[in-house]
Amino acid sequence: MNVLKIILKKSVGQESYEKLRNWYWRFKKRNVFIRIINRFEKYLLLSVVYPVIYWWCSRHPLNNDKVLMIEPSHPFSNNYYLLYNTLSQNYTFDLHIHLLRQVSVSKHEYRKRCISLIRDMATARYVFIDEGCNALGRIRFRPETQIIQIWHACGAFKRFGFSTAELLFGSTRKEMVKYPYYKYCTTVSVSSPEVIWAYSEAMGIEQSKILPLGVSRTDVFFDRSFTEKARKKLYSLIPSSNGKKIILFAPTFRGRIAKATTSTLFSVPEFFRAFSEEYILLIKHHPHVKTPPVIQKEYEQFALDVSNIMDIEELLCVADICISDYSSLIFEYALFERPMLFFAYDLDEYFDWRGFYYNYDELTPGPVLKTNEEMINYIKQIDKCFDKKRVVEFKNKYMSSCDGHCTERILNHVFGAALSSHQKISAKLESGL
Repeated sequence: MNVLKIILKKSVGQESYEKLRNWYWRFKKRNVFIRIINRFEKYLLLSVVYPVIYWWCSRHPLNNDKVLMIEPSHPFSNNYYLLYNTLSQNYTFDLHIHLLRQVSVSKHEYRKRCISLIRDMATARYVFIDEGCNALGRIRFRPETQIIQIWHACGAFKRFGFSTAELLFGSTRKEMVKYPYYKYCTTVSVSSPEVIWAYSEAMGIEQSKILPLGVSRTDVFFDRSFTEKARKKLYSLIPSSNGKKIILFAPTFRGRIAKATTSTLFSVPEFFRAFSEEYILLIKHHPHVKTPPVIQKEYEQFALDVSNIMDIEELLCVADICISDYSSLIFEYALFERPMLFFAYDLDEYFDWRGFYYNYDELTPGPVLKTNEEMINYIKQIDKCFDKKRVVEFKNKYMSSCDGHCTERILNHVFGAALSSHQKISAKLESGL
């Protein structure tokens, strides 16, 4: 390297060499070249390659039996559990599942999966998706194709999409308009008429396309057998929980998705000293959190991280008290009309990072607390302090469309008369048709 520097100095002179050196470091520091390449690559893929692939493949006839279910980031999730089971068990539709796994596979693999999806979408009559996906944002889809956004959360809590434009968490509005994550959706299903405005703002979609059909996966909360199975699973996995009440601590993630962290000030030792005789503490971290805090051995009979062994739906069924912070699971938990606490020690910081659709203190149907001591004192007096009426009002406002019949409503809206023509013979016999 030193030899090259000497040769360069002799070739262009000391003054020109210094200028070149300054330009080089300025260039390297800002990664200008890399950013230009990345932007061009993104434009080429999203605006040219993917739309052309779709156009080419859409020359083939539309398949009125084909139903796609897309997971942009995660494995096949519980968002599809009831929809998939109902369609596969009772109807003759041709079901295709696409797992893009954006955050867990290489860039090359992700692009291969996007191309496979787009080719399949070109002849699909029905498409379900539960997150945003900008790989689809610049494609002109066939007018006959329905793309239904079932979204993965209830209510409207943390801001997302266009609502975060220019915030620390979000991208720029210009970038979101150029590469839309949601605009291609023909229908968006939400948990209540109250939150339609928030999804319209976040997704950049007119309110007429956003319908309060409910959230399919909440139907399990109205199924007594599901609740009983959840409790039996808890006792099987954690025998010491039998006969004790359950505290569920389920915080959301902090930071960017790729480097997500979790709530750090929750004190297992303090809760152990206060409640180990009466309660079991179950901790469920957000799926984006890859390195959660380790629970010390001396507390393992009281506190357990169940993130990988129990689904959140199961945990909400068995929890007597739920402690969260900024997670939308509070909307689902409200269906049980049980006590909630909000451990919001970093509220100001989180608000600056991402923000909320409603005033936090007015929205939350339980006390907003900032220390472990405050939470412990509240739980000790929970029989006196719990305001059930406040939770019921919260449920009625934000979850009015989640009544145990969401899956049925969504399928009827999407498929209409096609449901009866695709019903399996066995299903017709069981229903008496």
